[in-house]
Amino acid sequence: MNSESQIKKRTLTPKVLLSLDAARIQWYHLKAIIIAGMGLFTDAYDLFCIAPIMKMISHIYYHGDSITTAVLSLSYAIALLGTATGQLVFCYLGDRVGRRRVYGICLIIMILSSFGCGFSVCTSSRSCVMVSLGFFRFILGLGIGGDYPLSATIMSEFSNKRRRGAFIAAVFSMQGSGILVSSAVTMAVCVAFKNFGGGSKADGEAPVEADVAWRLILMIGALPAALTLYWRTLMPETARYTALVEHNIVQAAKDMQKVMSISNISDETTTEPPSPSPPPTYKLFSIRFLRLHGRDLFAASANWFLVDVVFYTSNFLLSHIFSSYSHNPSSSATTNVYDATFEVAKLGAIIAACSTIPGYWFTVFFIDKVGRVRIQIMGFFFMAVIFLAAGIPYCWYWSKHEQTKKGFMVLYGFVFFFCNFGPNTTTFIIPAELFPARFRSTCHGISGAAGKLGAIVGTVGFLWATREVEDGDDINQVYPDANRMRTAFLILGGVCIAGMFVTYFFTKETMGRSLEENEHEHERDKNVEDEEIGDGQSLAST
Repeated sequence: MNSESQIKKRTLTPKVLLSLDAARIQWYHLKAIIIAGMGLFTDAYDLFCIAPIMKMISHIYYHGDSITTAVLSLSYAIALLGTATGQLVFCYLGDRVGRRRVYGICLIIMILSSFGCGFSVCTSSRSCVMVSLGFFRFILGLGIGGDYPLSATIMSEFSNKRRRGAFIAAVFSMQGSGILVSSAVTMAVCVAFKNFGGGSKADGEAPVEADVAWRLILMIGALPAALTLYWRTLMPETARYTALVEHNIVQAAKDMQKVMSISNISDETTTEPPSPSPPPTYKLFSIRFLRLHGRDLFAASANWFLVDVVFYTSNFLLSHIFSSYSHNPSSSATTNVYDATFEVAKLGAIIAACSTIPGYWFTVFFIDKVGRVRIQIMGFFFMAVIFLAAGIPYCWYWSKHEQTKKGFMVLYGFVFFFCNFGPNTTTFIIPAELFPARFRSTCHGISGAAGKLGAIVGTVGFLWATREVEDGDDINQVYPDANRMRTAFLILGGVCIAGMFVTYFFTKETMGRSLEENEHEHERDKNVEDEEIGDGQSLAST
């Protein structure tokens, strides 16, 4: 019966899609990785440059004092909120009007809003600057939100079956390069302005030129996206969208022959193949959709939410831990604005080079050998172990000599390695492989939006949880006390354990599966019915 089912599936699947699954690695695969990856590069640059930027703004507009928790929370959350909104809106459009059209629009939004951030109005009123910056950061988030899932969807639909995971992971790995470059650019700008702009004034006040420096850092983030805009406009629509959503198999075959060397599809470019079976008529979130795909959507969304709570909170806590380790409190008003910003950027560069980027590329190498689910469980497991090992004896690390502090920093660095050689990457890959073509972009966007909600919970929640109150004003302190830091680590360890359970019980392995297996829903319907009947019979027998 199983062999007959496989034969029927191959008969119903257009040759161009079967050929895509079996295609050898070609130049266009690498070109697509670069084009899609530069979008993720820009996403990471824009999202992660905000920490040193806020350090610089605190010196310029707050004269070195800590920014209030409310303002800091809004500054971090506004781009994430825009990203979540963009994931829901543009990825729905990606399934309705096509991946290619929406993909270009998202990149244009990212380019224009990056320049807009740099041109934030006002130079004297901090309220005016923060409102203007927040507005453009929200618009930037919209573009980033659309780019995230569309990059994964497009790469998955261009890929062959054997190396699809590695291709999508390679696209996502460009995030690590974006984080590293944003730190490098920030450090370079700080050094240049410090050396050629005269440094800080005698009283520690930030020089006028510093107001140009942070704007320049933000605008440079638009350059990588602008360089790939032309190539993105030349990308054809994916064959899977054209064939399975628009039902134009001839055009799908023609588009793929223009960019890839694919055999056995020449007849589909000249003659109309037999009409496929009528597409299912159920809608997103209908009862049948939830019956077939509800579990997959829950698993993808829940895992992404949990890992982003951990990932963004870990990045936030890193600067606090480092400020204690370096004995250089970030709230010091006498610190040179460029030196303070340089230190924050340097820390991001070290973590990116030593932990984040290696983690991404370990995933690229192992994802199609070990599988998505195993890597995701492994990443959650080791992060949980690290958080518990660092959190339970937290005071011991910092009460002993210098070596224990260094050991703690190395241990904490492994969080970022196993996050990226683990759920941070796999949660980006799995939703692009689980759903039918007509829902793929939308479901990836929903999963990603859940992740950004987790990022907001992590950053904003821990900002408020670790604040201290002085003289009636809540001020974001440099370093929370040991008990609160230990509690934060234990909570993050618990979140990782929850991620392990969700992955083990609800997440399906997609390694080695054709994307077209998601289209044969009549058979999936029958399998679901068989499972329900089997469960009912087992209950009756008991």
